[in-house]
Amino acid sequence: MDSAFPHRSRSLHDPHPEEPVTRPESAILLPMSDEMVIADGLSLGVVGAGVMGQTLIRGLLKSDLIPHSRIWAGDKNSSTCDTAAAELGLPVETDYQHRVPTADLILVCVKPADAPVVLATLRNSGLRRETLLISILAGVSTDMIEALLGTENPVVRAMPNTPAIVGEGMTVVCRGRYASKHDLERARHIFEGVGKCLPIDEVHFNAITALSGSGPAYQFLIMEALADAGVRVGLPRQLALTLVAQTALGAARMVLTTGRHPASLRDDVTTPAGCTIAGLLMLEDGRVRSVLARAVEEATKTAAHLGASPAKISEMAAGKRSGH
Repeated sequence: MDSAFPHRSRSLHDPHPEEPVTRPESAILLPMSDEMVIADGLSLGVVGAGVMGQTLIRGLLKSDLIPHSRIWAGDKNSSTCDTAAAELGLPVETDYQHRVPTADLILVCVKPADAPVVLATLRNSGLRRETLLISILAGVSTDMIEALLGTENPVVRAMPNTPAIVGEGMTVVCRGRYASKHDLERARHIFEGVGKCLPIDEVHFNAITALSGSGPAYQFLIMEALADAGVRVGLPRQLALTLVAQTALGAARMVLTTGRHPASLRDDVTTPAGCTIAGLLMLEDGRVRSVLARAVEEATKTAAHLGASPAKISEMAAGKRSGH
């Protein structure tokens, strides 16, 4: 193993040491009815009806986990509310406070800087003590969410990524101090509706945010560069892009379905004195490994600073309101 990237051990302060960081069997879920995701007679709310909020709602509707009539959403932007309501066919409002007391689960899908205002709004709108909050706020820990909320509501933190839009998302989840294993299962079933979901120790969340949260952007850049290279050697642009995208999809599926190491799969393609090894040598000359590794390292540092403390988040929110 490269000494520059040592194995990260589990935190000695893990509040839930009985849960593994990653185990194949942990991804196996038993069927869950809608009453197990939200209590009978109560609702599920989504605060933040942007791209990811709408994506999660569509996943819920497609998987039939929650009846359409028991889902609502809120957003600070009235135009977003109008568009989302028309596309989803459910209530999406700027004034959603009256719906909070009936919610058994609320997905918080806003930006970190909006967290203080949103959590205070929920707390002051008759939030039930039992209501589960699931946060997708990048860089904001469960401790910070609980501190900003100021209650003992169960909190689950999640980090999804944008391929959830096409049902191929990768999400990790962890639970806060007041959340139960059942709360974590409820969250996992929601995110399984838009891709894969794994329970992971929170100590790894900043690194995961940098790797899979930001990862689609790295992949898009690589695909763009390869497609441009295809054009450079004479291919029509749309053909080059189709070849690159399908090749990336196929390569990813091979890794996931075979369980083999990427290096082993790469060797299958690399014949002696062939064109593949010639291309790979150019990539190695360009230090592509190092550049990608440093990109993840830098993004991890940035994720760690997004929500350094409740005070920092409040400062971000104050700066946003003042226009800085």
